[in-house]
Amino acid sequence: MVLYSVQRSHRTAYPLWYLILPCAVLAIFFLVPAFAAFYFSLTRWDLVNSEFIGLDNFFRFFSEAGLVNSIGHTVLFTIVSTAVKLVVGFGIALLLHTAIAFRSAIRALVFFPVIASTIGIGITFSVLLDPNTGLVNQALEALGVAAPYWLGDPSLALLTVAAVDGWKGVGLAAVILLAGLVSIPRETIEAARVDGASSLQLIRSVYLPLIQPAALTVLLLSVIGCIRAFDLIWTMTGGGPGFASDVLASVVYKQYQAGFYGLSTAGNVVLFLVVLIASIPIWLVIRRADREREG
Repeated sequence: MVLYSVQRSHRTAYPLWYLILPCAVLAIFFLVPAFAAFYFSLTRWDLVNSEFIGLDNFFRFFSEAGLVNSIGHTVLFTIVSTAVKLVVGFGIALLLHTAIAFRSAIRALVFFPVIASTIGIGITFSVLLDPNTGLVNQALEALGVAAPYWLGDPSLALLTVAAVDGWKGVGLAAVILLAGLVSIPRETIEAARVDGASSLQLIRSVYLPLIQPAALTVLLLSVIGCIRAFDLIWTMTGGGPGFASDVLASVVYKQYQAGFYGLSTAGNVVLFLVVLIASIPIWLVIRRADREREG
């Protein structure tokens, strides 16, 4: 009986001590800044003094057309970039899943943009897409195609940056989707081939349903990353021309630059809520898929 009590006390004491450090880190680096951000979003704040003004910053945020438009730009940027990552990433994963030559070299080459500096990629593409001296426009003109003003045309600027962001993230998407393809049992693929399935039918009826968890993971990571995207957009367009490529993060930064710290913090809270609202449905689908696979 005494031995049982001693063992029980050890079992209960160890987890509590084990949790103290993670809880302290969570409180210092997440909870305190989060609650501070929520508080300052309800104030008129000059970094020294603050005056509580309730929800005025949020009313002001949603009453200005430029700020509200940034939400639509963020959604469009997320859709285009995520579509590039999923579609192109799946194509590359299929290619790497076959027995092609130099597969390891191709995999490293495809993954390189993921680890490259986002600022460096932004500067590089700004040079490549320059309307006068950029290699892209020069190549198009050599083919007799009228070269567009990629980053100077309000109707193209946001889509161009979204495509570049998709290109940068396609390597990570391809690796995750390739892991999903590799996990498919070989017997399932061979059985489909014995039944006479063509390559297209194999992709549609075997690959796509069975890599759904990997695809959802790519979707979740891309949505969170795109909603928070700032550095690539700021490097390539600065939110312009005009406000054509302004997204939530760049608007928040501009408000901070202008000295509207309370309004900027309210924008950060809106950004957090948008990420939360977009992520929860995807996370629920992933959780349900995991339960179905385990059950």
